[in-house]
Amino acid sequence: MNELSITEIGKKLSISSLPTEQSINLIVDYGFNLIAGIVTLTIGIWLSRKAGSATRSWLTMVDRLDPTLVPMLGALVRYAGLTLTVVIALSTFGVETTSVIAVLGAAGIAIGLALQGTLSNVAAGLMLLLLRPFKIGDWVEAADVSGTVREIGLFTTVIDTFDNVYISIPNSSIWTSKITNHARYGTRRLDLDIGIGYDSSLDVAEKALLSLADDDRVLATPAPQFLVVGYGDSAINVRLRAFARYDDFFGLYWDLNRKLKDVLDSHNVEIPFPQRVIHHSSSRPKSE
Repeated sequence: MNELSITEIGKKLSISSLPTEQSINLIVDYGFNLIAGIVTLTIGIWLSRKAGSATRSWLTMVDRLDPTLVPMLGALVRYAGLTLTVVIALSTFGVETTSVIAVLGAAGIAIGLALQGTLSNVAAGLMLLLLRPFKIGDWVEAADVSGTVREIGLFTTVIDTFDNVYISIPNSSIWTSKITNHARYGTRRLDLDIGIGYDSSLDVAEKALLSLADDDRVLATPAPQFLVVGYGDSAINVRLRAFARYDDFFGLYWDLNRKLKDVLDSHNVEIPFPQRVIHHSSSRPKSE
């Protein structure tokens, strides 16, 4: 009797130690969720990378889009895909994504308040990239700095001055300042001023100055002009006005200045020194 009782008790213990059908289903469900989450993460990361690369490749074919904007937009698409992948994977694991999104939103607000200055530079950088008041290689004047734009970043813009000095300017400072872009339209007006003697013929001076414009770098439209600017104390101030492509502007300006004196000399047009006429009276005042 005792042996039978012990045997029955052993059978009962062995049966109770076996996993129930409900436990097996629960383990299987968690296993499938785990596998689905891992597969979701793997595929999502792969698709995010592919989407970022495809975005960059497509944007490089858009001529009107600034090249600086391409990698930033590609990275934005990639990280947006990664964020969506993480949220979907967490929901697959059974995590309440609503609370996660709420926590991330609160953290984003806190970080945004702590980094107001930095985020203002990011916002200004995005506006500079989207509205494009200038591009890389342009000669600009902004935030009391004049030079050639080397790099447009999310936080700062790098400008090389004409004496080869590296200057990094916060984007917010540029965005809130007046921006002068000398290279925006691709062409520039060139004004070459000189003073000629009052005894010189204006017609001859016009012929001399217009002969300077016989240069391949001078644009035919608008046509070069000879202008009389004004009559000074010692000379008649005249001007040669011409237009040139931005890339040719500085070289043309220095070359025309170099040739100007020889051209005027060959046409017998005087470049006078400053003069002052003094009238001397020899008469003495009458004595009282």
